[in-house]
Amino acid sequence: MSITESVMPPFHLAFPVHCLAAARAFYGELLGCPEGRASAEWVDFNFYGHQIVAHLAPQEAGHRSTNAVDGDAVPVRHFGVVLSMPQWETLAGKLTRAGTQFIIEPHIRFKGEAGEQATMFFLDPSGNAVEIKAFADMASLFAK
Repeated sequence: MSITESVMPPFHLAFPVHCLAAARAFYGELLGCPEGRASAEWVDFNFYGHQIVAHLAPQEAGHRSTNAVDGDAVPVRHFGVVLSMPQWETLAGKLTRAGTQFIIEPHIRFKGEAGEQATMFFLDPSGNAVEIKAFADMASLFAK
């Protein structure tokens, strides 16, 4: 069974933020991720079916290094999700209309090559890099 034929178990990712209220506004309101459990030091979000947890740790937040990928300076430390192309296009439009400052503008990477994909990168309020991508053909997710 291939990755695109199976039901994927949700992943769990914990990451540092400088302010839980700012994380709630960004992930909850802007990205539309429903909030789950929370405490005074962390909050869960449903990130497209996956559990991400913003932990209050201001000294650890942000990205520091980049690597070149198809002509872009991609933040080494980042996380994200792979959406369908229509979902990606809708979110790219929503983020653009909201005035999101992209560190890598929405575009198609690896055009005409194996693994061609739509991608965009932006920072959350704590400086954590987020990538949202999509494939016209999900079977090319791991193409070489």
